[in-house]
Amino acid sequence: MATAQKLITFSLLLDHHHPKLSFPPFLSKPHNHKLSSKFSPVAFNATRALYTHSSTSHKLFTPITVSRPSSSFLQMGPHEACSSREITVKSSVSESGGTSTLSQAVFGIAHLIISLGIILATDKILKKAFVAAAIRFPSALFGMFCIFSILVILDSTVPAAATGLMNFFEPALMFIQRWLPLFYVPSLVVLPLSVRDIPAASGIKICLIIVGGWLATLSVAGYTAITVRKMVNTEMTDAEPMAKPPPFSTIEVWTWTGIFLISFVTALFYPTILGTSARTCLPFLLASTVLGYMVGSRLPSDVKKVFHPIICCAVSADLAALAFGYFSRSGLDPVLGCYLTKASSNPGAGDVLMGFLGSVILSFAFSMFKQRKLVKRHAAEIFTSVIVSTIFSLYSTAFVGRLLGLESSLTISILPRCITVALALSIVSLFEGTNSSLTAAAVVVTGLVGANFVQATLDKLRFRDPIARGIATASSAHGLGTAALSAKEPEALPFCAIAYALNGIFGSLLCSVPAVRQSLLAVVG
Repeated sequence: MATAQKLITFSLLLDHHHPKLSFPPFLSKPHNHKLSSKFSPVAFNATRALYTHSSTSHKLFTPITVSRPSSSFLQMGPHEACSSREITVKSSVSESGGTSTLSQAVFGIAHLIISLGIILATDKILKKAFVAAAIRFPSALFGMFCIFSILVILDSTVPAAATGLMNFFEPALMFIQRWLPLFYVPSLVVLPLSVRDIPAASGIKICLIIVGGWLATLSVAGYTAITVRKMVNTEMTDAEPMAKPPPFSTIEVWTWTGIFLISFVTALFYPTILGTSARTCLPFLLASTVLGYMVGSRLPSDVKKVFHPIICCAVSADLAALAFGYFSRSGLDPVLGCYLTKASSNPGAGDVLMGFLGSVILSFAFSMFKQRKLVKRHAAEIFTSVIVSTIFSLYSTAFVGRLLGLESSLTISILPRCITVALALSIVSLFEGTNSSLTAAAVVVTGLVGANFVQATLDKLRFRDPIARGIATASSAHGLGTAALSAKEPEALPFCAIAYALNGIFGSLLCSVPAVRQSLLAVVG
């Protein structure tokens, strides 16, 4: 009892010496100091204490009786108890908020892993099935058509199911969109090995075909779109909004920097710690490629026109390979050979990155489904331009290669220069004696040319219509040109995305026909 009374008295003395603290209603200052002592009940979390109002001029209340002296809450007055409850509530909210944020982060990572894993597994299963059946058709393209068909059927029968499927794969699609340029890089990294056996004269001819062919394909696609637009005169409507991936954070940069340093030093002292040289070099070569992309993405826009993030990627990976070759005294060539082994049993960093190319094709199904209303509304402009530009690109490349006297194997290797890498590699695999590394390099260089000069060229050609600008860009410079134009002209992005996908799809379908392949070979000579 004595202890409880002392605690209550301390609480009230605290209130007496801090007049700024307000009194609770039931402990309000008495207006009549002559009032005789009266009892006032005060509740302490279901514990009642009785106080008497003192007749003195001080604002002090003398404790009389405490009904539950054993209560642990007797040390708090009403105001303090209320404040304590507020602090407890705020603390509980803060803790629950932190727990909720952590749970959401864990769930988001799990969602990404599952959705991306399903896409990658689908690509691998289809690829194995097509190889086993000896089908010479891009397996990922077949998978894309299947996914698109499923979405369309669900949308017409159970719309909620189609929406749910789109939402489920959204994290995977954002991941692919965010890292898409990285999947093009391996061919540039190993370019010194790919072009070593190509004569300098042939290299110059290839560069002329790439630059001149890009400009010609851009013009054909753009003028075709404008001509059809004038014929059909379809009014433009707003497209479905295209989500943009978030920028790279400082934490991501430092994380990959740590991975690079640790794995680089480990590979120097233990060259085969992971079983083979390729596997041991994989972490630091992959980290150097990723870091190059992150650094390149942060460069000013004026610098990017000359030093594109993809070039920054390739330079970063090559410098890391050069440094490792120097310190390990193995030389550059063996390290680049470990970067892209093309062996599933002994993959390198480049093999890991290029392993996502099939998932890029599968993701086209979701992109086209999302923009299906736009495709339907402007089908005449889109399909006509894509078909004309794709045919022109393939046959003009074959014709100019023969005209310049370029070796037939090299000409065939660069035929799909305007088609995205994922499908370009599938197309050249339909021919014999081709250089797939040269194919990928030609596609990437075409995209880089378009990314740097597409906007200025479109202005010079007086292409004002967003549909014409978008289709012309994607048909001539695929994904890299699309990214460059849409960053400054978001209204052209939907048409870029559609043409980018359809251009590769139609080119693959066209080259899958034996008669078309034979005609291309006849033109090449």
